[in-house]
Amino acid sequence: MTKEEYNISVDNYSDGVYRFLLKNCKDEDKAKDLVQDTYEKLWLKRKKVNFSKVTSYIFSTAYHSFIDLTRREKKSVDFETINTNEYKHDEQYSDLHDILNIAFDQLPADQKSVILLRDYEGYSYHEIAKMTNLSESQVKVYIYRGRKFLQEYICSVETVI
Repeated sequence: MTKEEYNISVDNYSDGVYRFLLKNCKDEDKAKDLVQDTYEKLWLKRKKVNFSKVTSYIFSTAYHSFIDLTRREKKSVDFETINTNEYKHDEQYSDLHDILNIAFDQLPADQKSVILLRDYEGYSYHEIAKMTNLSESQVKVYIYRGRKFLQEYICSVETVI
């Protein structure tokens, strides 16, 4: 990859990577640091990275940097140990966006990341699998489990209204 191609990749993908990381970590400073780390790693390996595959490299590097940060902060949670009944509520509330964000914050980092890449960024299962080094079937499972958790958390429209 040349210097010009590197600059093109920064211009084209930095906003998307930042949104992806911000939605995951909920901290603007951490998200900015992770974006810088991602592009620093790309710069250091620019001669080995093919420009046609730079999107996959950038998002997978950002994803792995986020996971490393999460592990360092010891915030990772095993989805199987979560009792979804603890996160349900019967109170009426009219702002679905806030409820969805609260539910989204309860998801494990892996599920949150693949849902963001699929639903917010619009990547295919195959692209997400390449970015996260997961199999396509595992990506589908994480997305299914995450969506199922979100659905159970929100329960029904009646509890939200």
